[in-house]
Amino acid sequence: MAGKHSADKRKSHHSWVTFRRAALVVLLALNWLPLHAATAHAGKPQAALTFGILPIGGPSESLDAWRPMLDDMGKALQRPIHSISVSTYEGLAQAMSEERVDIAFVSGVLALDAVNHDRMQVIAQLTRGDGSRGYYSVLLVQKDSPIRTLDDLYRQPGHWRFARGEALSTSGYLVPETQLFASHKLDSDTFFANVVVNNHQNNALSVANGEVDVATNNTADLERFAQHFPEQYARLRILWKSTLIPHAVIIVRKDLAPQLRTAIVDFITHYAKTGPNAAAELGRLKLIHDISGFAPAGDAMLAPFADVDYTLERRRALSAQWVNDAAMQARLQKIEYDHQQLLHKLKANSSMDLPNHGDQP
Repeated sequence: MAGKHSADKRKSHHSWVTFRRAALVVLLALNWLPLHAATAHAGKPQAALTFGILPIGGPSESLDAWRPMLDDMGKALQRPIHSISVSTYEGLAQAMSEERVDIAFVSGVLALDAVNHDRMQVIAQLTRGDGSRGYYSVLLVQKDSPIRTLDDLYRQPGHWRFARGEALSTSGYLVPETQLFASHKLDSDTFFANVVVNNHQNNALSVANGEVDVATNNTADLERFAQHFPEQYARLRILWKSTLIPHAVIIVRKDLAPQLRTAIVDFITHYAKTGPNAAAELGRLKLIHDISGFAPAGDAMLAPFADVDYTLERRRALSAQWVNDAAMQARLQKIEYDHQQLLHKLKANSSMDLPNHGDQP
């Protein structure tokens, strides 16, 4: 009896030990699973962002120039930053309209379209090392061209060969079209003997090589052209210079998470300005084109570009064929109303409406 009792006792003790071990394994598992899940979640790669680039020079050149800064952005945001640079303004505009771009470096005209359709918002504006607030559209001719003044140009409609930028190019088309041609009730596409459309670099080369008589360009691209093509640059002369055009801007998608947008703004507006790596970061910006940084900005700075669009819309309406004067007046009133509504919208979004935005205005 004593032996059987001892055996039962040992069996009971063994069962209890087995139970405790099993319970301990379960408790460890219960404690480990959340920790493992959290660790796995923390290590999970964040979704990539796509940065669209308005080319300065060629598309591949722009991608290479921006890559060092975008690599720094990826580290700061802890997510990959993909980049796209297209050869045409229309290509980048389409990419933004199809929501294939999360952040973009664009001209004021492209930004205005994205903002007006409630896809994106302005967060920063380019600043240059010389402290300039913008750049200028120009008309180029050869140094020995018989076109010495604008009157020489206007005096011979249907005579000169012209090279301009795309219809969405601020300095290559919209500003000269507004300030030079619309103001004289002219249309450059019908005023000249023939018109070619190309990028700033190729248009400058066309003038230098005598393939066209006059071409649009801008002061910022001409600086780069002088560095890459000094011999051709020496053959050029500036015939006309526009009023100041605000520098290009950075825009972001409005549907990005607020915390992510805040992080993007903080990175961009502080880049090359603060911290132990500021000097190295400034060197990376110089690879792009004498960029000293990015100042905080909002949609309100796009008002000058809205005025350009307004001017061209009025010219189109005034030069169109109408069934009667009432129809034309109705169109002009609609253009005026839409313009005022857009200006009101831009002013209302004069700054980022993000929480916890640090020291940014």
